[in-house]
Amino acid sequence: MEAKGYTQDGTVDLQGRPVIASKTGKWRACAFLVGYEAFERMAFYGVASNLVVYLTTQLHEDNVSSVRNVNNWSGSVWMTPILGAYIADSYMGRFWTFTVSSLIYVLGMVLLTMAVSLKFLKPTCANGVCSKASTSQIAFFYSALYIIAVGSGGTKPNISTFGADQFDDFNAKEKELKVSFFNWWMFSSFLGALFATLGLVYIQENLGWGLGYGIPTVGLLLSLFIFYIGTPIYRHKVRKSKSPARDLIRVPIAAFKNRKLTVPTQPSELHELELQHYSSSGKRQVHHTPTFSFLDKAAIKEGNMGATRPPCTVTQVEGTKLVFGMIIIWLVTLIPSTIWAQINTLFVKQGTTLDRHLGSSFQIPAASLGSFVTLSMLLSVPMYDRYFVPLMRRKTGNPRGITLLQRIGIGFMLQVIAIAIAYTVELRRMHVIRIHQVVGPKEVVPMSIFWLLPQYVLIGIGDVFNAIGLLEFFYDQSPEDMQSLGTTFFTSGIGVGNFLNSFLVTVVDKITRRGGGKSWIGKNLNDTHLDYYYGFLLVISALNLGAFLWASSKYIYKRENIEAYVDGVQVESKALDTSPLAIQV
Repeated sequence: MEAKGYTQDGTVDLQGRPVIASKTGKWRACAFLVGYEAFERMAFYGVASNLVVYLTTQLHEDNVSSVRNVNNWSGSVWMTPILGAYIADSYMGRFWTFTVSSLIYVLGMVLLTMAVSLKFLKPTCANGVCSKASTSQIAFFYSALYIIAVGSGGTKPNISTFGADQFDDFNAKEKELKVSFFNWWMFSSFLGALFATLGLVYIQENLGWGLGYGIPTVGLLLSLFIFYIGTPIYRHKVRKSKSPARDLIRVPIAAFKNRKLTVPTQPSELHELELQHYSSSGKRQVHHTPTFSFLDKAAIKEGNMGATRPPCTVTQVEGTKLVFGMIIIWLVTLIPSTIWAQINTLFVKQGTTLDRHLGSSFQIPAASLGSFVTLSMLLSVPMYDRYFVPLMRRKTGNPRGITLLQRIGIGFMLQVIAIAIAYTVELRRMHVIRIHQVVGPKEVVPMSIFWLLPQYVLIGIGDVFNAIGLLEFFYDQSPEDMQSLGTTFFTSGIGVGNFLNSFLVTVVDKITRRGGGKSWIGKNLNDTHLDYYYGFLLVISALNLGAFLWASSKYIYKRENIEAYVDGVQVESKALDTSPLAIQV
């Protein structure tokens, strides 16, 4: 097929016809996708960044309830991709799952804009006194929010993997281009988030919530138009398995049935198909690894000769091992996701208590400080891609510069430092409160909001390492037919982190209020102990970093047998990552 100029990975167009490599895919196709991502992130962060402020100032919820509700919604946004990815991998494919879900997403944005714009859908105010939102108003508002969550579930896991599909792993030149894809993909995401936190947040608080939500709604519609312009040059992966997740059930069951059998000392004695089978079918053969060795029993030939079904292949077993390994890494990403959840919740509420004036008349919205997370990311991504990676590549020989887990680990360390700074700044805020005897919930603490700047900036720099690293890690290490589902390890980690933060805030509030005690996170942040809560987060994040280093030392990267080509000539292709973060044991 190479002689005819077709892609080597078997990708097709929307009609199922093989595509010409020179006329499709690569960065030319991705340009349309990153355009969509920028507008979609603008819409999401246009809602998420200031949602806690809307809930407290417009729907008149208390701090604990608003933080819990924001976390629950954010958690849902990041958890629904599990379903969207499963539908894409098993039934509809990435393109059509994205198409249906994007329409649901737009519907949710339209309904949300109505909820904050139409008078009968908002609480009424008279003489400065506002009534509580009615049951029907609350139901309409939250219905719109969760419709967005459902729509995001089908778009988020499929658009990034669809972008990665535009590069042919069997072509060495394209595979090299793909190394930078996730860096620049997240760069476009940061651009959208920057506009939301700088522009939309200000519009919402000063020009009206209807306009502040209406702009990203129109932007989302525009982004879909941009996406579909690129349809003729998109590449589509062909599903090679009807139920790609079936092996996750079959392999452990087969291993349990063979639990009394002895695993051969040589991996070559386990059941595996000939390499020619994988070459002809377009699938990839995965090399044997010593991890989770109990699963190797599923591929034992002895004792299966008379069975109605052949034993599992080494490739099937290794696919299940990959998922098990990713689950362990996923577990140690939950606490960092909980730390990240503070950006749109407690960091914002903390900022509302400080002096936000810039000059004599202009006042910065507290949520706009989140733009510094984005700005630090936007500045750091090009530096990482253009300077850090080439420098480390020369030292390590790794095409990525450093391994994926090393990248993630650096990000987690920066995040621990960031929460330590947040704890220190909160101690300073409490000190100023005591000196100036600030007691009222609406009294401004005479301390500049820019004291919060270092924690925002450091989290942004850390995200260049851990957020992008995690997205790429879960895509890269997933079994071939489960890469949409694999990337949901990234999104679901953020989702569970939000739910965990919601749980922690609720439990800490209830425990600290027992016996008439002072809540760490009460309605009046000028008379609480938010510093204690940040100290608690610092301790658990430091412990979690240790757990991550241990898990990374045990992880063995996926190694596939891939025939790569450059200008029609077969060349040797090796796995990008061949060693874990620490010593392999």
